[in-house]
Amino acid sequence: MPCKIGYARVSTKDQNLDRQIAALRAARCDRIFREKASGKGTKGRPELEKAIDALGTGDILVVAEWDRTTRSMLDGVAIIERINARGALLKVLDRPYLDLTTPIGRGFIAFLSAMAEDERHRIVKRANGGRAAARVRGVKFGRKPKLSAFQQTEAARRLAKGKESAAQIAQSYQVSRWTIARLGG
Repeated sequence: MPCKIGYARVSTKDQNLDRQIAALRAARCDRIFREKASGKGTKGRPELEKAIDALGTGDILVVAEWDRTTRSMLDGVAIIERINARGALLKVLDRPYLDLTTPIGRGFIAFLSAMAEDERHRIVKRANGGRAAARVRGVKFGRKPKLSAFQQTEAARRLAKGKESAAQIAQSYQVSRWTIARLGG
């Protein structure tokens, strides 16, 4: 018999969970995780994490209100994917189309997952395009070199002479010996 695990959240200490808890009890949840925490970010929901971690194969996470569980489409899809990876299902009481215990609900989630994947691809494409444009403008990526161009030339010259080790030269510039060794290669 699958276990029904409930989750309820409110944003502030002044708000109360009674309405959500009543809905979860009416749905016959075996366990209910509850928290009072801001939902502005996708972090800081430890009880949601515990609820998802408690799910076993065939179990159902029952959520009273979807907007209390997630703050964005991508966050929602990530939560659904985590639940699915555990072999569990999701049922959202205030959103009947988010009932993964039904064929229509699973189809709707497949559609949302495809939209989220498309959004991820568009974000990556925009980021890559921005980096390419920056390179054309001469923007350098990565860490700033530890040594100036002049210091690199001098250190490489000293290393090539062979009278000093990379470690000795590195010590004079207060850098790692690997920084110097790369100049000789």
